[in-house]
Amino acid sequence: MEKKGLIGIQLSTIRGVIEKNGIYETMKRCHELGYRCIEISQIPMTKENVAEFKRAQQDFGIKVAAINASMTAMRPGMECLETDYDKILSDLATLDCNMLRLGMGPIAQMATKDGMMRFCEETEKYVAKLKKDGIDYYYHNHSCEFQKVDGKYILDHIKDSTSMGFELDIHWIHAGGEDPVRIINRYAGRIRLLHLKDYRIVVDGDDFDFGKRFALGKKLKEMGIEIKQVSPMYGAIQFAEVGEGTLPIKECIDAGLAGGSEYFLIEQDTCYDRDPMDSLAISRDNLIKLGYGAWF
Repeated sequence: MEKKGLIGIQLSTIRGVIEKNGIYETMKRCHELGYRCIEISQIPMTKENVAEFKRAQQDFGIKVAAINASMTAMRPGMECLETDYDKILSDLATLDCNMLRLGMGPIAQMATKDGMMRFCEETEKYVAKLKKDGIDYYYHNHSCEFQKVDGKYILDHIKDSTSMGFELDIHWIHAGGEDPVRIINRYAGRIRLLHLKDYRIVVDGDDFDFGKRFALGKKLKEMGIEIKQVSPMYGAIQFAEVGEGTLPIKECIDAGLAGGSEYFLIEQDTCYDRDPMDSLAISRDNLIKLGYGAWF
């Protein structure tokens, strides 16, 4: 039997749709689009919301791959393992899920060697505690984890100094200056989750109108405003529907599968002027064209 993964949705992509239409109706629409898997993040895990996820799970056969949980509260009132450990475990049991993911670590702390080591020590305590309760803990990267601390990527410090897993995000790996396929291969055996998010450049013609740029710089100088850079890059980086950007999607997915990834989650931080549900349909269609229709 051919090995395959399960393609799903990181719910931060459609949090606005959920806020407008509710969890159950939005999950129904996801089901109608062909999706059978979700990752829960940026959705408050109130008693009512957990019950709605459970109802949708039962009615639409939706698998919850992972739930977001930070170790400490990143903002007032936020659930975290430090203060809500038992409640988070209860939610996981209710939704038949055995994975938590950390959306981002305390980067300000991790920018120094001592801070990084403290983070890794604190993390490892929770990784071990969760493991005893049958839960795996996974770290989701952004581009900032490709800053070097003491000559080594922050992400590699976490890999080498903890036993936690990784939810690698291919867009952010590329934005951090690395090759997503190379990093996925290097982290093989530690990745049950992979984020599918494409990367595109959108060029504004004004970026190439040097007359306008010169005139703007001259005007600002006359106003006493010092200009170090008028335009830092030609073209703006955007989040793209899967298959609509420049990343080697098939190679990333195949490397993820070979490295142990089970869940391949579509995430698009913003869909710009497009309805997020339409964006999910585009990503689905492109993944089917690439040969992953049986993964839905």
